[in-house]
Amino acid sequence: MPSPNIAGTQRGFVIPIGGAEEKLNNPLILQKFVSLAGDENAVISIIPTASQLDDTGQRYATIFKDLGAGSVHILPITERADAQKQQYVDILEKSTAIFVTGGNQLRLSTILGGTPIAKAIRQLNARGVHYAGTSAGAAIVSQHMITAGSTGIVPTEGGVSLAPGLGLINTAVIDQHFNQRNRLARLLSAVSYNPFLIGIGLDEDTAAFINENNEFTVVGSGAITIIDPSNIEYSSMAEANRGDALTLLNLKVHILAAGSRFDLNTLQAHIK
Repeated sequence: MPSPNIAGTQRGFVIPIGGAEEKLNNPLILQKFVSLAGDENAVISIIPTASQLDDTGQRYATIFKDLGAGSVHILPITERADAQKQQYVDILEKSTAIFVTGGNQLRLSTILGGTPIAKAIRQLNARGVHYAGTSAGAAIVSQHMITAGSTGIVPTEGGVSLAPGLGLINTAVIDQHFNQRNRLARLLSAVSYNPFLIGIGLDEDTAAFINENNEFTVVGSGAITIIDPSNIEYSSMAEANRGDALTLLNLKVHILAAGSRFDLNTLQAHIK
């Protein structure tokens, strides 16, 4: 499940966002994140590593300040040496929330993976600091992170590429820009490897606000697709040749719009 609780503390929210979240007109997801972080008492650290645009961090800093955040810091981590710097860890240690921007999730994993920054993110979330990530920042939440894959509906052998993520969640695999980029096939391919994994497909401008009890509420204008393979009867992945369509029997699928809830422990979905 999300990063383990520490005795006497309550884990912070884990908030994967499907990308392209509304930033100007009724930015519901970002406003809720700022409120969780403490509004005028919020101390938000932004990690724009996934993006190669110079203004990404500053753009979010301006948005969070406009939404009422008390203090915002940008961590300009562009190479692994930056992720070793104690001054950046010290900034994270003083934060009430961490925000990881979109871009290329392999930049995140190759630059942050195994560094003091990655370790600090996990430890701080376990101690109550909230984590939100959009697009690439959402994908890396999973222990098993989707990096690429085929589009369409039908899953295939070789239809998805995976790499290690941050592991804030280790029983689910997350995909983003889900319906907008037709990514059902690659999420199905991911869960076909092992029915231990729950597939979570996030539409754009849609987020899962996962609380300390591993329950989440859907926030935003789109939907979240849940693929529950816990009662799967058969997957042909082991016998399939490269590129073959897969047979998957007895999958359960939920489509959850705003206000709907899902319990990652019991695998039960609930309406508003």
